[in-house]
Order: sequence, then C-alpha cells, then structure tokens
Amino acid sequence: MKCKKCSKSAIIYQKYSNTHLCREHFIEDVERKVKRDIRKFKMVGQGEKIAIGLSGGKDSLVMLYILHKIFHNRPDLKLHAITIDEGISCYREHTIPNAENLTQELGVPLRIYSFKDEFGITLDKLKGEKETAACTLCGVLRKNILNKAARELGADKLAIGHNLDDEAQTIMMNYLRGDVDRMGRMSGGEQPGLVLRIKPLRSIPEKEVALYAMMNDLPVSTDECPYAGEALRNEIREMVNNFEVKHPGTKYSLLGGFEKISWALKPQEMQVVQCKVCGEPSSELLCKTCKLLGR
Repeated sequence: MKCKKCSKSAIIYQKYSNTHLCREHFIEDVERKVKRDIRKFKMVGQGEKIAIGLSGGKDSLVMLYILHKIFHNRPDLKLHAITIDEGISCYREHTIPNAENLTQELGVPLRIYSFKDEFGITLDKLKGEKETAACTLCGVLRKNILNKAARELGADKLAIGHNLDDEAQTIMMNYLRGDVDRMGRMSGGEQPGLVLRIKPLRSIPEKEVALYAMMNDLPVSTDECPYAGEALRNEIREMVNNFEVKHPGTKYSLLGGFEKISWALKPQEMQVVQCKVCGEPSSELLCKTCKLLGR
C-alpha cells in the first residue's frame, strides 16, 4: 500500500484513523502528536529543567529521544535522566545499558539509583518477605525515588514514559474500581514537595512507540518483567486491546472521554505533610513507602 500523504510504500496502517503512512510521515505523525500535547497541557515552560524517568525500555527511550530532538536547540531548557535499578534478576540488567548508551549518545546527564542503595533491599528480596503484590511494591518505591531524585536535581517537571495504552488501561481500572479520587489525581496539579509529572507520550499507542523506536534504531527490549503477570493491569490490557481490535479508536475514546470529565474529578485539596520517618511528602503521618517497608 502507498502512503496517504505521498507515493512511498507504507510501513503502518492506523486502523483508528484509516491511514497508511510511510516511514517519514509516520515519524512526523508521532512527533506532531507529542508536540501538540506538550503545547496543549503546557508540559514544558521556558527555562525549565526536565527530569526524565529513564528505565531503558522502549517507552522511556523514545520519550528521551523525542524530547531531545524537539528541545536540543533550546539553551534555556535542561534534560536530566534518572534510572532506577529495582533489583529484579535477569531483567533490569538488560535495560540499564540501553539507558546509559542513549544518554551518552545524546549528551544527556544520567543518574542511576537502586532499591538496594536507597532502601537496603532489592525488589526480589522484598517480594519474598511481603504478601503485597510486586507491582504495588515497585510502583510505590519507584515513585518515592523518582520524586526525591527529581527534587534534588532542582527539576521543574518529571517526565514519565506512559503511552496511550498505559493511560487507557489506568482510566479503565479506575472506572471499574470506582476510584474517583485517583482519577482526579491523574489530571495533575501541584503539591508541596512533589515534582509535577508530565506524560509526553500519552497520545501514542504502544505499538507505534515500538515502531518509532525501530525506525530510529533505538533498542526495543522484548524482555517482560517477571512480576507483570501478577498485576490486575494485565486483565485490563487484554480487555481494552480486544475492544480496540473490534472497535478501532477505543483507546483514544477512553482518553478523550476522561479529558472531558476531568474538570469535575479534581480531588479535594489534599493536606500534604512530612512523613514522620523519612520526611518525604505524604497525605498521612506515615507515607506509603515506610508502611510497605515496615518502618
């Protein structure tokens, strides 16, 4: 098939838009959506420092690559990558080198943190001691390190590599749980001690993120976290993907519908205090991290 915008051979067919695109116009389409969302949600401001959560997987690598491509000629903006080693055997050691290689190639500073150094225990060992799901443990502890590291860097924003699939799954999970407060927090908002998060890839389907990575010779790891099968998100992912196959555009509809009602979902102003153990910002006297670690 030919590209809809030129006579070159198409490399992708977007069912949701009924469009065939060649390599050049596919890359242009992805970057156009990222630039649109950066403008729409005011993700990046003049003179800001952007911390980038860089796991070394396809999503975070593509996010760093595109942000660098867009802003590398802006001397007023600074990018700084943060990588976290959770201590998952036979998994993270395959992706951290990807983060190191790309940051070196682009000239972006990188800091690497680990659960072992920060908390004195790896995720593998912690999972063996707790009945809590590994994804819950990992999510809470990763957020703790990312926020603290971004704050120490003096970052104005913290960029997270969540793609369209991630956003659609999260929205559906919150709908099914009836978790209005969590949906409200998805809309963002500044809180004392918490670095504001941005999601530049929020409108890019996961498959297109992977294809963009391949078209730009970025590493695409096929490794899956060994704990991923424990998560409720897996069931939601399968459900949403099935709807997307039968009804192309479902994921965009979930995201668009959420945006339309997000103004009404703003949570009540949450009182942020310092955790009495670690001193990090929390809604309670003992933060989730310290609770999970049994402090």
